[in-house]
Amino acid sequence: MRSLIKEKREVAQGTVLAIFDLQGEVIDFRPGQYFWVELPDRGYQDEKGLRRHISVVTSPTERGVLGLCTRMRDTAFKNTLAELEVGDEVDVEHPKGDWQLPEDTSRGYVFLAGGIGITVFRCMLRYIADTGEPYRVTLVYSNRDRESTPFLDELPELADRIPGCTLVLTMTEDEGWDGETRYIGPDLLRDHLDGDLGDYTYLIAGPPQMVEAVTEGLSGEGVPDEQLLPDRFSGY
Repeated sequence: MRSLIKEKREVAQGTVLAIFDLQGEVIDFRPGQYFWVELPDRGYQDEKGLRRHISVVTSPTERGVLGLCTRMRDTAFKNTLAELEVGDEVDVEHPKGDWQLPEDTSRGYVFLAGGIGITVFRCMLRYIADTGEPYRVTLVYSNRDRESTPFLDELPELADRIPGCTLVLTMTEDEGWDGETRYIGPDLLRDHLDGDLGDYTYLIAGPPQMVEAVTEGLSGEGVPDEQLLPDRFSGY
C-alpha cells in the first residue's frame, strides 16, 4: 500500500526510526510481527535490493501508521533510507508472522533484548501500556554502551506506565555506566527475577548469536522448551 514517511529521526548512534503514514489505511496486527517495505530507487543497488522485511516498532494501537527502526549499514536499502525525507513515498505490506506477544496474560513474561532486538519489545510494551492488559513483564535489555542504545530515554517512562513492569538495563562495554554490566544469562536473571527461572516464559530477540546463547543457557538451567520463545527472525 502507498505510504508516506511521517517521521524520521535518529534514536541512537547510527540507528534510525522511520514511521510511515498509511494514508488512511487502518490495519490490525499482533505485537511482534514484521512487515515488508519497498523504498523508491535513489540510485543505490545491491543483491538484496530495496525491498526488505523488518519488525514493526510501533504499536497496533497507533492507528494508521507502521514504523521500523534499524541500524544503518552500507547497503542499498539503508543508504536509500538515509536519504529519504518526510513526505517521500514508500510501499508497505500488512504485517505478518507467527512470533508475537502471547495472548495469555496469566503468566509472568521476561523480554530479553539484545541491541536492535528491542524493536519488537518496544512494540509490545507500547501496546500493553496503551491497552492496560494485565501482563506482568520484566524487560532485560543489553547493549554495548548508552550511545548505541535505542530508546534509552523512552523505556523507563514506558515501563512506568505498566503496573508491575520491571526494566533491567545492562551495558557490557560502557566504562561510565554504574548499573548492570553482565551479558544476559542465567546468573544475571536469577539476580533480577523473583522465584525460579522456570516460573517465567521468555521472549528472546536480538543478534542470532545472542539469541542462541541465551536460549541454550536457559535450557541448560531446566527451563522447558515451551517457555522459551526465541525470535530467530533477523529483520530488525
